[in-house]
Amino acid sequence: MKKRLFAIFAAFCFAMVAMAQDSTTFKGYLYNEEYQVYLDIDFYHKNKLVPGQEIFGELPGYFGAKRDTRKWLITDISFTNSTTVQLSIINDYGSEDLTATLHKEKDGKYILKQGEGSTIKIAVNRKWVKIPKTLELIKK
Repeated sequence: MKKRLFAIFAAFCFAMVAMAQDSTTFKGYLYNEEYQVYLDIDFYHKNKLVPGQEIFGELPGYFGAKRDTRKWLITDISFTNSTTVQLSIINDYGSEDLTATLHKEKDGKYILKQGEGSTIKIAVNRKWVKIPKTLELIKK
């Protein structure tokens, strides 16, 4: 009887630890140094407010740049598995949209792959800079 209770308790503890680790996989600030762009996300609570654009309400997250005030809003997410999420993204004017995937690698890096639709671009020195279709980010 004691062994059975211990086994149940151990399984419960293991499940809680696993759940706690997964609940932070797609939450936080992801950054790319080369392009000076970032994702600010919380795919679990979907409660991110875009700074200066709170009119959009709470979202799963947004894509921004250090050198550009415009944002790309993550409007919908769908978990493919524990390491990959499908994203629906629009610009803050609503004139461009795209689908993308965000995948966490085993080494801790995140890969954002733009799919169908527009290409994410930011303004740098009054010129449009297209963000590569595949972008590597790290958690800060």
